[in-house]
Amino acid sequence: MAAKEQKTVVVTGGGGFLGSAIAGLLIEEGFRVRSFSRSFHPRLEQTGVEQVLGDLADMQALAKACHRATAVFHVAARAGVWGHWKEFYRTNYLGTCNVIKACRICKVPSLVYTSSPSVIFDGRDMEGADETVPYPDTYHAHYPRTKAMAEKAVTEAAGRDLATIVLRPHLIWGPGDNHLVPRILARAKRLARVGDGTNLVDTIYIDNAAHAHILAWRSLEANPSLSGRIYFISQDQPIELWKMIDLILAAGGKPPVKKQISAGAAYRLGAVLEFVFRAFRISREPPLTRFVARELATSHWFDITAAKRDLGYRPRVSIEQGLERLEQWLNKQGEAKWS
Repeated sequence: MAAKEQKTVVVTGGGGFLGSAIAGLLIEEGFRVRSFSRSFHPRLEQTGVEQVLGDLADMQALAKACHRATAVFHVAARAGVWGHWKEFYRTNYLGTCNVIKACRICKVPSLVYTSSPSVIFDGRDMEGADETVPYPDTYHAHYPRTKAMAEKAVTEAAGRDLATIVLRPHLIWGPGDNHLVPRILARAKRLARVGDGTNLVDTIYIDNAAHAHILAWRSLEANPSLSGRIYFISQDQPIELWKMIDLILAAGGKPPVKKQISAGAAYRLGAVLEFVFRAFRISREPPLTRFVARELATSHWFDITAAKRDLGYRPRVSIEQGLERLEQWLNKQGEAKWS
């Protein structure tokens, strides 16, 4: 009897923080994994992940990546709070539209899209918000605006030929993080608490975020009626933002944040810095923006009842366990890397 052929699953951005974690879980579960990204990643090759190189604007490369795939996890995105509109629009919106087209061309039955809670952030406190909260009328950054556009495209694409599901993980962190944790550690000496420091936020440990994506795909296959739906995922354990930042600093061997600035002053400073950086065409990210000032001063935690009910999601790694693993990983990286 011939051996059963492995199912092929595609992960866009497979070399990134979340993408590589999803790819790793899929490999463990016996799937053939194909990563689609702009750069070659040796560590993916070591784990047996096939790599297709290309840009999200390249339909031919995307079609090659999606050939005979049973599912696509679209994780790749242009992240950040600063940059040109065209870059965010091209990658986050047009790139997602191209992934949807490639899925249809290649007859891929399932698409899991990684979005962000920032798509509904209007600058005010969000406490226990669920999936019924509408998109805001305006955005203070290109990232959430283009992610919202892409999210709408994915939900609207849901149909008989393509089942889709959207996940909104919030503040992913853990070993291997190349964004949140490094930024906090690198800015340790310059950080200042914005507001009174009591604002609660959701986070999600990397292993939990990856696990949620696998659950979403499985649930979509088992229950096609979930197609087109959106889900928040988190640790289900809101924590004071500045306490979490101090815990990450402690994991990196750095002291807690001592400085403080009012929410209003931070917002005004962000507005001034944005004006100056645009006026002088400074390409690097300002030390503070209006969007970041609002995020640092407000509560944003979410009701994940829907993910528990429909996807069977529960965090498998607690914040405390995750911090222990993070500290061990940071110790291996060495102090010089974060100074």
